[in-house]
Amino acid sequence: MRDRGSSAVCSISSSIPAWLVALTIGYAGSCSAFAQDEAPPANAPAPEARQRLIGQFITLRAPIDDGVYARVANTLLDLRTRATQEKREAYLVLSITPGVSPVHQVHGLARLLSSPDSQGVKTIAWVPESLTGPHALIALACNEIVMRPEAELGDLGRGAPLEPEDVQFALGLAQKRHNPRLNTAVVRALFDRDTQLWRIRTKDQRDTAGQLRIVARDELDALRQTNVAIEAAEVVRERGTSPVFRGETARSLDILVAHTADSKGDLAEIYGLPSEAMKESFGDLDGRRVRLIKVQGPIDTVLENFLQRQMDRAVAEGAQILIFEIDSPGGLLVQSMNLAQAIAALDPTRVRTVAYVPSMALSGAAIVALGCDEIYLHPDAKFGDAGAIFAAGAEGKFERVPEKLLSPIRVGLQGLAEKKNRPVAVVEAMADRKLIVYQVTHRDNGNTWYMSEAEIHASNGEWIQGPQVRETNGELLLTVDGRRAHELKIAQSPVQDADQLKTRLGVPEAVRIVPVKQTWVDAMVFILNSPAVTVLLLVLGVALIYLELHFMTGLLGIGAALCFSLFFWSRFLGGTAGWLEVVLFLLGVGCLVLEFTVIPGFGVFGISGILLILASLVMAIQTIGNLEPSYDMRQLATALMMVIGALLGVMIFGLSMNQFLPRMPFYNLLVLSPPEAMVPEMSGASVRAVIAGDDRLVGRRGKTLTVLRPSGKLDLDGDVLDVLSDSGYIAAGEVVEVISAKGNRIVVRQTS
Repeated sequence: MRDRGSSAVCSISSSIPAWLVALTIGYAGSCSAFAQDEAPPANAPAPEARQRLIGQFITLRAPIDDGVYARVANTLLDLRTRATQEKREAYLVLSITPGVSPVHQVHGLARLLSSPDSQGVKTIAWVPESLTGPHALIALACNEIVMRPEAELGDLGRGAPLEPEDVQFALGLAQKRHNPRLNTAVVRALFDRDTQLWRIRTKDQRDTAGQLRIVARDELDALRQTNVAIEAAEVVRERGTSPVFRGETARSLDILVAHTADSKGDLAEIYGLPSEAMKESFGDLDGRRVRLIKVQGPIDTVLENFLQRQMDRAVAEGAQILIFEIDSPGGLLVQSMNLAQAIAALDPTRVRTVAYVPSMALSGAAIVALGCDEIYLHPDAKFGDAGAIFAAGAEGKFERVPEKLLSPIRVGLQGLAEKKNRPVAVVEAMADRKLIVYQVTHRDNGNTWYMSEAEIHASNGEWIQGPQVRETNGELLLTVDGRRAHELKIAQSPVQDADQLKTRLGVPEAVRIVPVKQTWVDAMVFILNSPAVTVLLLVLGVALIYLELHFMTGLLGIGAALCFSLFFWSRFLGGTAGWLEVVLFLLGVGCLVLEFTVIPGFGVFGISGILLILASLVMAIQTIGNLEPSYDMRQLATALMMVIGALLGVMIFGLSMNQFLPRMPFYNLLVLSPPEAMVPEMSGASVRAVIAGDDRLVGRRGKTLTVLRPSGKLDLDGDVLDVLSDSGYIAAGEVVEVISAKGNRIVVRQTS
């Protein structure tokens, strides 16, 4: 981090708008007149001075209303009271976002910030994106403004002339001199395109160095008429220019903006604010706004989707602080990274995410914690070791993944570290044991950080290399306890228990933090996704279909459909199945229905249907695409074993049915099969005719002895033949005609 404002005014960036071209030309010859008065870069307070600072961070979103006003007013009062009682310096950082709000509400908040009620608290306006319209007045009312270099501030009327009372209000903010870099000329330039700004140096007999001022053209003319000695004068803004200032431009001119920063973390470094001061301030916290989500056991696909549902449920119910209590040895890397990125994607101005690790968060669990805004560990908790491993060889010895598979892990960790303002090198060292990390010191302000050798080299001397971090020795992945994690700036200072955590988070003692409850849906998903229940569902589903074909009650078919519906529903919510698996299963069932009811025999449709159903079941049990080598193959083997085990169970069930059920009481009353007396054996002549493929069978008519579905038995002039229907179902006792006889395949058609 480096304050962009430390650059000399003589070096104008190429990104400055066109209206400063004249300034670029003029400054080349007049640097000697102005540069000597440039203030040196502001250094952040020493570490011991940070202990004397208190602060609060608030994001102001449109619309500004009475609730926002009360929130800011109460925070000002609280900070001022604490500063007086504890004899410390207080800061209020307001992150102002664009939007549309009632003008009178904006004026009221601006009056509050520039009134005596704000005395004793230094107000800082943080402008991370371009800010125009009335919301810009809130920034003008603060003591100092910090902007991103590329952000713009101004255009108070948004292209339209301001009402006279609005003009007077804006100029009144400058006249209060609440912001020393703001005067009436600069404010006029924020809403009037015809305002020409000059930078002048006036000569003062009491001050040999003179005084630098930004004035409008009419003010310059007035000064010349009063015979004020002006040593140098230069145009810094021409007439007709857009009434906005870029952050880097305003800082180079030392007007409007005190500093530029790329993130609020850089802002904290500039002012030396502790990390606690940059936490988002929420309203009054209660049990509904503070929610606890427990992350326990290995992280897999089912747990990932369960935690996602809990997060969505808590946010939908209005949670403002989400505490993830993590006690896990790790799990699958893809699922852990997905969960961490989902947590990191939550808007920190609306939901504050906290990881609490009382015992351990290793491997994938550490990655999940890195997605949170803050990490609190017990002093002796273990944290880190986020590398990918796999079992290699016949002995199953664990080995590290190859470098090409390590790259996506490092990219993901780098993104999490940058988003949450943690040292990238320290986080990457959790997954790359060969990465050496060094403690570094900023050459200007003395701040300490941690970087790799490549990062130090890329800083071009901005960071000075110090001692090597002892945990990065090229042999083991970085694993630390709570105290060391705080020293390496990847976690907050340790906490002893949940009560101390509540105190650190500012949660009232009376508030009871209740974990997000597991719904009956979540409980069902976990139960149905267990291997034993999965096999049981498959066995029941196929067995009920088998029984339905014998009893034809309809209820058994509904039961089979329910079993398969529960199977896919649980896998769908568990994250291992999607619509593709459901479509494949339905397509397979459709092929089998066509084979048995429309297309005679058993051929392409039947085989395709069976393969599609098996593929859908296997795909629904596992996910594909994990980073750990051989994991997908192990999962595939497990899925195949579960499906094969279910099929074996059905075969055993079918054999038992054939052996024992016919002898059971009432069974003969339920099974739809003709008595043996009604189905005589085929005569020798019929057998010989069938084997010979006697074409004389074609055209002959007979009566069906059994239902053809599509196969069954036919009485052909006293001979009993096994036949197939060409049109699906034919009831028993119907007259049919033989239309084809080839070998033992005899096809019949029902006559009208």
